Amino acid sequence: MSSRRVVITGMGLISPLGNCLESLWSALAEGRSGVRPLDEPPLAALPIRYAGVASDFQEKIDDFGELAKDQKKAIRKGLKVMCRECKMGIASAQRAISDAGLEVGSFDPERAGVSFGSDYMLTRPDEFVEGVKACRDEQGEFDFTRWGKEGLPKVTPLWLLKYLPNMPASHIAIFNDLRGPNNSITLREAAANLAVGEAFRIIARGSADVMVAGATGTRLHPMKTLHAVLQEEIADNDLPPQSASRPFDLNRTGVVLGEGAATVVLEDMASAEARGARIYAEIVGHASSTVADQDFAAQRDVAIANCLVGALRDASATINDVGHLHAHGLSTRSSDEQEARGIGRVFSDTNVPVTAAKSYFGNLGAGSGLIELIASVLALQNKRLFGVLNYSDPDPKCPISVVRGVEANPGSSFLNVNVTPQGQASAIMVRSLA
Repeated sequence: MSSRRVVITGMGLISPLGNCLESLWSALAEGRSGVRPLDEPPLAALPIRYAGVASDFQEKIDDFGELAKDQKKAIRKGLKVMCRECKMGIASAQRAISDAGLEVGSFDPERAGVSFGSDYMLTRPDEFVEGVKACRDEQGEFDFTRWGKEGLPKVTPLWLLKYLPNMPASHIAIFNDLRGPNNSITLREAAANLAVGEAFRIIARGSADVMVAGATGTRLHPMKTLHAVLQEEIADNDLPPQSASRPFDLNRTGVVLGEGAATVVLEDMASAEARGARIYAEIVGHASSTVADQDFAAQRDVAIANCLVGALRDASATINDVGHLHAHGLSTRSSDEQEARGIGRVFSDTNVPVTAAKSYFGNLGAGSGLIELIASVLALQNKRLFGVLNYSDPDPKCPISVVRGVEANPGSSFLNVNVTPQGQASAIMVRSLA
């Protein structure tokens, strides 16, 4: 046990609901969806008709927030070796660092680090187009024997750097002179809370005073979207985009795909107070669990219940201390039913309010969990809990207290939980200092 307390002093995001805290909160408070039709190239070519697109993020240097002159120069130069996921993650981190009021030289770089989550990253097919063209025979067929000598030289030499999942953490550390602990977590949707949880532990045990914790993800990618369509329950293409994501609703048809990233700056409370930092909330508990049966089928309900119990124990809290629960809320038949069972195992004796921001933007992969955490922090700040969008017909198989309106009380603390299709769950408990 450590006496060090860990607080959130900065938040930043890139999302289908905008790229700033104000735009995120106004959309949640107004019940406004960020899901839109995919009617423009290249996204229009995907086998889905709508998605949660971070359309305000144009991959330009101005999207990275306020930057020092040398940082702006370095990031602009580095854009050519970043895929969109990397760019979103780095942009959200720079925005969080700026929000925290941290400037290079104002902290001990040896006591500051990065913990960042992501999905698996895949190369875009167009990276290989010129190389494939160079290896076509007279009949137009691809000749594998020519790839080494004629095809590979046509591939951009630094292409692989764009798609390594450790690159967001590496870039963030370099751009901000963060020389302390640095790690990258690639566990799909669970990666966000795991990244925050690791950063929380690092500060609590005294290995750092400042940690930048974030996650970035996308399901809007030629190959990833195909993987999702082939392997997961995808929302009906004929539904109106804004009403397609329906967590826990009886008439839900599947997940809406999207993209986004978010980052929080965590600090030792004493250090944050000493520099006069604004404190949003305190991280008080963290837990993770992965559960599968003997046939390797995920048991998400058990994993979620384990996480919730573990985070409460870690925070020395009880179920009555939880103001609201931010659910994974994927909007698929199977995941929502299993999640509701897991929540019911722990909160059967209380009607804890349950919300789910995925109803506003869909599943953003690893980026979802941190945007959801930020959304709940903003709910604590504004003393209003946003409802689950499109929740009109309760599902008897999901007997939990889903929030409908925007006037619910968020309480003074919340649990944020996420889970992967493979049964890896993670949870964070956050408490207001107000």
